[in-house]
Amino acid sequence: MENLSNLDYSSYLKGWIRTVPDWPQQGVMFRDITPLLQNPKTFRVLIDIFVHRYMGEGVDLVAGLDARGFIIGSVLAYELNVGFVPIRKKGKLPFKTVSEEYELEYGNATVEMHTDACKPGDRVVLVDDLVATGGTMLAGAKLLKKLGAEVLEAAAIIDLPELGGSQLVRDSGLELFTVCSYAGH
Repeated sequence: MENLSNLDYSSYLKGWIRTVPDWPQQGVMFRDITPLLQNPKTFRVLIDIFVHRYMGEGVDLVAGLDARGFIIGSVLAYELNVGFVPIRKKGKLPFKTVSEEYELEYGNATVEMHTDACKPGDRVVLVDDLVATGGTMLAGAKLLKKLGAEVLEAAAIIDLPELGGSQLVRDSGLELFTVCSYAGH
């Protein structure tokens, strides 16, 4: 039986994240969280890290970024007994939306949220699987703020600090929590 009492949680979880070289393109080291999610122990440890961080912090909603942020965000919202808000890629939501465009390495993208997804004063945690360039995280935060929500913190499993996104998020004034980080792309 594994002894989890003296465990470095970041290293433990990092050991379950698969690196896939040259995907989706040459030179990219893709950090695949699916093995982490497939193992019930590691998935529970991961969720518990987030739950313990935000429990008792007066969170009203958890917002998850399309698509892997939905996995962590919805489970976190359930465990905190608060609502969940999906922030989707453009054209995926059926009701009236508010949108925010952001830059990608090669072009632009847009994320959207329903106009009634949150209300002024709601205290929200914004979740995704990783922070690379920070564009998606910042766009999600802007959407929430457009509707009057207070973004308490942005959270992700993985930080890729060399891509500059985590620094960009912090420089914007948004607090950022990540479980582990990887040097390089």
